[in-house]
Amino acid sequence: MTQDFRPFHELVENPFPRAGAMGDETHGTTVLSLRYDGGVLTLSDRRATAGNLIMYDQAEKVMALDDRTVVAISGAFARSVEVVRYLKHSFAYYRRSVLHEMSLEGKLAEISRALAGNAPMAMQGIGLFLPIVAAYDPKKDRFGVYFFDGAGARFENGAYACAGSGSERIRGVFEYIARYKGPFENMPLEVVLAEGLRMLDIAADLDSATGGFQKTPPIARVLDREGTRELDSSLLSAATAAVLAGR
Repeated sequence: MTQDFRPFHELVENPFPRAGAMGDETHGTTVLSLRYDGGVLTLSDRRATAGNLIMYDQAEKVMALDDRTVVAISGAFARSVEVVRYLKHSFAYYRRSVLHEMSLEGKLAEISRALAGNAPMAMQGIGLFLPIVAAYDPKKDRFGVYFFDGAGARFENGAYACAGSGSERIRGVFEYIARYKGPFENMPLEVVLAEGLRMLDIAADLDSATGGFQKTPPIARVLDREGTRELDSSLLSAATAAVLAGR
């Protein structure tokens, strides 16, 4: 006898509630994902701001939803962390209930549904956040980089994506690199890491809400066919030092 499967959001009470007015929220910026020849590298600064105040310089904005899905968050920090926690539990609940992993399409649809559920709050000016997602589909042996709007619409850019207040300052740099230096997915990790750090450094110079990495190292997470992990700290330290020395 089989038990009917119920989606996780039906089992939790109103996971995306409406909210009343509140003061300045803490926001996080800037995040980006870049393909490389063995997977996807996701980077972010660590600054969180509220209005013109720097609230925190140790914010964790890049998180693994599971072994094959990485999300980077920009915007309302508390709300985005809450939704990421919900998504982790949703994916794990599905895996335990049906004894296999949710498909990539199912994961992306669940992320879109969570954003759509958050839209009423976002339209009140509360809790707006925009994620970017790096994912690996083992059935197709394919990596993807996805970004979303506040209503949950999904867009795919196979090579790169960025979000946050600093992203508009560096958006054209992606196209310049891809056009004149070659596709990101053909570059080794070390080269893509250097390019990504340069873009974060430029964003920090041009956007006051984006933190640099002179004092605090950025977050760097790798997604490859073996799973996801934080980038080796010695490699990250050497790369950040080289970028700062070359300014």
